[in-house]
Amino acid sequence: MLTAAAGLTTPAIADNDSSLFPAHAPLGQSFGINPGCVVWVYHPQSVTWDGEGYWWKLHHFDRAKINEMLTRGLTALTGKSEITSAIQALFVDFNARNGRDGGYQPGEKIAIKLNMNGSGAYDDNDDGLTHESYANAVLVRVLLENLVASGIRPQDITLYDGGRIIPKYMRTFCSKGRLHGIHFAMRDPGGPLDALPDPNDPLNFSREIDGELSYLPRCVTEATYLINLANLKGHSYGITLTAKNHFGSFINSSRSRAPQQAGLHGNVWGARMGAYSVLTDLMAHHELGGKTVLYMLDGLLTAPGESVNLTAESAYWQMPPFNGGFSASLFLSQDPVALDSVGADFLVNEPNMQRRNPLLRGQSGMENYLHEAALIGNAPSGTNYQQVKQRRIMSLGVHEHFDNVRTKRYSRNLGRDEGIELYPIFLGSAQGKE
Repeated sequence: MLTAAAGLTTPAIADNDSSLFPAHAPLGQSFGINPGCVVWVYHPQSVTWDGEGYWWKLHHFDRAKINEMLTRGLTALTGKSEITSAIQALFVDFNARNGRDGGYQPGEKIAIKLNMNGSGAYDDNDDGLTHESYANAVLVRVLLENLVASGIRPQDITLYDGGRIIPKYMRTFCSKGRLHGIHFAMRDPGGPLDALPDPNDPLNFSREIDGELSYLPRCVTEATYLINLANLKGHSYGITLTAKNHFGSFINSSRSRAPQQAGLHGNVWGARMGAYSVLTDLMAHHELGGKTVLYMLDGLLTAPGESVNLTAESAYWQMPPFNGGFSASLFLSQDPVALDSVGADFLVNEPNMQRRNPLLRGQSGMENYLHEAALIGNAPSGTNYQQVKQRRIMSLGVHEHFDNVRTKRYSRNLGRDEGIELYPIFLGSAQGKE
């Protein structure tokens, strides 16, 4: 078990601050260098946006402070003293769990899944962009710089989202200087950056889905490793975290609405407990979850939904320690179930998110995919998830909920041997409106 970050104080428990999710014992099996660990790094000064203009302008974020956040997060997650060793340790640990020796080798490909849902739908010029939420270019650049500094060749890295556009400003910013050679794959039909499907790798589900057959992008099937960089934000289905980030990881005849064309929306809309989940199938897929060395949630600025403008008023958080400031956070883990469990707890229990997205209140089925994933070898729905049966995996990670919105403690924080450990790191000075 890790030791909590210095300087963190634990407020007194208030009875009315209990989690909105029903409490239950940890489900599933944790894994990783520090099993069940989710690192939460909070730095109020990492976001300098005052609410005016486009949120995504590069000068609205402090690059040095975001680099500090990533450095502290990855070193805490791996127990290493500096970030290049931490990154190397992630690849070594991933390979060891998959029966291989050593870490990344030059020539091995790495695909990084961005959530670009909310960027310009039809135009990658600045005039065609929106105020909606999507991957933060400054965070992406910082991640890439540290991957390259750890010995990974830029030409071995591809940033992708099969159904959305990676805007021109982001492509330029994330490929210049030491990052020259980085590849991009996106919705660009007939163009040089198009995320081409691999016709030899159809996406099959464990139960019959009434929709068009889809295919994984070549940048994924040709990769040895994957990094899942998702957004922490609400959705018209409730939440969208690392699992749903893979709705941009397949391609069919509808390049901008591939999940709808594949017939997946009906499975996640109004999801109920004990039901089969396509999200769990995507988490388990040997080309997706099976290749992932690191899961991240970008919580620098959070939106209550996927198709709403990101404004300062909608992005302010009220729960402690935010107290009326921006969430200004990163979350990192090797365990996707643990990370999405923490992300769900933060979103569903944040009052401003609740007010602006009614589906975050009382829709218990939004966590169903986490129960299925944690217990996937003997899933509550009775589904025979084909990917894990073939690989003889009984659990994709550990799932539970924190005790309340003030202490945010999980089982390992309380001294138990199983479950999640939330490892908080608070940087900078307190910020808020109280």
